[in-house]
Formats: sequence, structure tokens, C-alpha cells
Amino acid sequence: MIEELAPVWEATHESALHERRGGDRRRAAGAGPNRRLVFVDRVLVTLVVLRLGLPHTALAQMYGVDRSTVSGAVREIRTLLAARGFAVPDRPGLRLRTLEDLFAYADAEDVDLRIDGTDVQVRRPRAHRAGRTAFVSGKRRQNTIKTTTFCDDQGRTLFSGVVRPGRMHDQTCLRTEGIAEQFRLHPKVRAEVDEGYRGLANDFPAQVSAPPRKIKEDAPLSDHHAWREARRRQSSRRICVEHSNAEYKQWRPLQRFTGRREDFAGTQAAIAGLVSDRSARRATRRKASTELVLVRQGAC
Repeated sequence: MIEELAPVWEATHESALHERRGGDRRRAAGAGPNRRLVFVDRVLVTLVVLRLGLPHTALAQMYGVDRSTVSGAVREIRTLLAARGFAVPDRPGLRLRTLEDLFAYADAEDVDLRIDGTDVQVRRPRAHRAGRTAFVSGKRRQNTIKTTTFCDDQGRTLFSGVVRPGRMHDQTCLRTEGIAEQFRLHPKVRAEVDEGYRGLANDFPAQVSAPPRKIKEDAPLSDHHAWREARRRQSSRRICVEHSNAEYKQWRPLQRFTGRREDFAGTQAAIAGLVSDRSARRATRRKASTELVLVRQGAC
């Protein structure tokens, strides 16, 4: 990761200096005061903040620098981590950054997607602020921000984002991101969803699988058993995306985000990209073939 981020950070830093000076540098590279926090330490500080949520003041005390130095380093590295995208299993060097990339990959590699939304509690806005109720989740009765996770059939994160206020419905989040158009452009892509995406399953019945509808109470007992079994099987295929969401909750900022809501999207993208790096290293489970293969020719 250090080798991947270092050239990008150096180019970004030089571009900021060039804009501040209004032209090319007048002294040789390396002149001027030394950085109090070198690049490797900046990355380590950012990872500690993203994973454990330690206060910037405590980290500044550990490194012997000012708190503003740590805060600036976290902002720089977090932006670079958020722009990395998401790792792809068995495809080193390939990363997905947009919803279009995700559907193109799923179509080309015949990957069945699992889709689910998750909420992260955020601070309540100040009183009398415009749009104060937009983040109140109807399910959790708290101020939240909602994100959507896409993974494969083994729970490995392929994409996470679509950041919306907590009051917005799961299905509406995806529709405003243009997922319906992606399903039309990629008719071979299939997905498993929960009851919250029922409308999407109705629009694309051949591509999106939702839990079976509940049958009538006076239906035969055999129909009730069949309905419960079909619901269990669909839930078993979809449950891995819940495990993917649980991986995010192991990172302190996504348990309860106490920073500014404007910084949530970048923080969530940085953490999701790091989670995808770890999940992409899991070995791919191949489906066993039931085809009979003749081992050796018998003597006639």
C-alpha cells in the first residue's frame, strides 16, 4: 500500500505547492524545512484513526507534533484511500470504482451479486437547521446515513457506497444511483436481495431474486412448508452480504460516526476499500461438478 500511495501523494503534494506558489519551484527539491510527519507515519496515523478511532490529540502526543499536523495528514491519506476503489478477487491490480465498473465486471465474469443496505449512526444536526429530519431513519429512530453494499456469493466486497440520508428507503437509494439502467444494460447480471428491494425484483424478475411472497393462511400445509423452505434457501444465498456489512462495523468510525457528516462518504469509501483488500485474498471456492468422468478405459 505504501508503494501504491506514495507516488500519488507526492504528485498531489507537488501540485498543491505549485498552485500555492503560482508557478514552478525556485529552489531544488528537498530544500526548506523537513516534514514533522513523514509519509509512512502519515499512513500509519490514518489507519489507526480509521480502525480504532483514536483522538487526533493523543496521536499528536505520541508523535510529538501538533494536533493540526495529524488532522491534516488524516485528511490527505483518507482522500487517497477513498480514491483507490475496491479490490477484485483473483484479479491483482484490477479495482472497481463505479457502479458501471461493478456491473461490467459481474457481466464479464458471470458473478451473481448480493445487495443490501446498512445504516451508520451520526450526530444529530443543530436545532432549526434546514433538512434536520432528512437523516432520521424510520427503522432505527436515529440520525443515520445509509450506504449500500455489493458482494459476491462468498461475501467478498466488490463495491460499497451510494451514500444517502438515513430517511431514504433502500430501494430509492439504488434507483437514484441508476441501478435500473445497469440491469437493462447487463441482462445477464443477477442479484439476491431482501424484502426492501421488492420493487426492483418486480421490475426485473429474471435478474433480481427477492424472498417469496407470503402465502395465505388457509393454504394447504404442504404449501406452507414449501414457502418456508424457499424462503430459507433464498436467505441462505443472500446472508453473505450481511457478513460483509458486519466487517465494516469492526472499524470504529462505522460503528458510530462522530465526525462531520460531510466527511462520512470519504471515510466510508476508505474503510470499504481496505476491507475489500482483505476479502479479495480469500480463496475462491469452486463449485464441484456432478458430471461423471471416466477414469480409465476398461478392458474389452
